[in-house]
Amino acid sequence: MNLLLLSNSTQHGQGYLEHALDTVTGFLPAGARLAFVPYALADHDAYTAKVRGALEGSGIEVRGVHEGGDPLAQLAAADAVFIGGGNSFRLLGALYRTGLRDAVAKAVRAGLPYMGASAGTNMAAPTLRTTNDMPIVQPPSFETLGLVPFQINPHYLDPDPSSTHKGETREQRLTEFLEENDVPVLGLREGSWLRVAGERASVEGAHPARLFRRGAEPRELAAGSDVSELLGVEARFDA
Repeated sequence: MNLLLLSNSTQHGQGYLEHALDTVTGFLPAGARLAFVPYALADHDAYTAKVRGALEGSGIEVRGVHEGGDPLAQLAAADAVFIGGGNSFRLLGALYRTGLRDAVAKAVRAGLPYMGASAGTNMAAPTLRTTNDMPIVQPPSFETLGLVPFQINPHYLDPDPSSTHKGETREQRLTEFLEENDVPVLGLREGSWLRVAGERASVEGAHPARLFRRGAEPRELAAGSDVSELLGVEARFDA
């Protein structure tokens, strides 16, 4: 498979996708017809226009899957697919409702390049269980696309030792997840991404990632780290 999984689409002080634009344009085929899935936000037209504005200068043709009334036909006509960020529960519910959950997974396994950002990156994992989002809607299932066999936590935040907030840190929440499930979780910090090309996977971007495994201390993975071993793990949920 050919995957580009961004932690975030907007970096502080920069425009939409600007922080990763060279990587995005290198990932997408030249002159590509990109099927954009805008369902993580409520205003699909405005969201698609934002993506189109960010990529049209690079010669990439962006078409929202909601445009024209047939999302599956838009996907079938595309050279690549991009699922954008927003609320992961709303997004997954729409993927089920439109039939895109199965169609995207099938197309990507057959070779269609897949790009995700934030919620779209969550969709590449087996389940929704490590999202940071509030369940504003109830999808039929937590099962996502399963393009990789491990979980991802976009927007991973390190604990702030100076904070007086007594709620759970992101690390504590992922530790709780691993108390109930035996599957690695890759925490992607802002400005970073996971690149999968065939049998190889690597952490890339501005910051190291943080890998969580059941029964082990979290491990830092520097940008450029080969994490291909994660492609061969066997996820065990409700273990």
